[in-house]
Amino acid sequence: MDTDVSTTVHAGSAATSQDPVEPTQPPQHLVVMGVAGSGKTTVATLLAQRLGTEYAEADQFHPEANIAKMSAGTPLTDEDRWPWLEAIRDWLSAEADAGRSGVVTCSALKRSYRDLLRTARGRVCFVHLDGSPDLLAERMEHRSGHFMPPSLLPSQLATLEPLDDDEPGFTVDVTRTPEEIADLVLDRRTGCGDPRPAAG
Repeated sequence: MDTDVSTTVHAGSAATSQDPVEPTQPPQHLVVMGVAGSGKTTVATLLAQRLGTEYAEADQFHPEANIAKMSAGTPLTDEDRWPWLEAIRDWLSAEADAGRSGVVTCSALKRSYRDLLRTARGRVCFVHLDGSPDLLAERMEHRSGHFMPPSLLPSQLATLEPLDDDEPGFTVDVTRTPEEIADLVLDRRTGCGDPRPAAG
């Protein structure tokens, strides 16, 4: 897999500039995805600062039961994840309804999870932060104050389904600095994401 920077934009994702009714594109949401230890929070924070937009951490949408399971080293099931993903989707839709773009971190490990997130209003673009298992494990060992133990990394890697060719987004190698990654994302985000109508 190409882990440098490869862009795959969903067919028909770019809003037409010839539309007289809606000359500007709808809000674009960036979903910074990847397994634990990939640096999602750092990159997402930088992107939100540079774009002057709202930022949300996926962890804040987890119910207490999910956090308790992960803290105990128990992987979440799909049944655990659906309400969490729906809450993230609803936050993105609310931002779009207010005319704002959003940046959110979310592991978004499976295609089915990303398909749900793409039902958010606005345009959704996935930024997959990818790195070697050894590098990710090392990063997890050295971070503190997070409920996700390093022991869950293998299960996340086993669950991860990389972006398909028809999904809106691209992959970035996490050996780059956070600033370099942010620069690359900002360069390549234009036209990424299929538009969903805003409410009203």
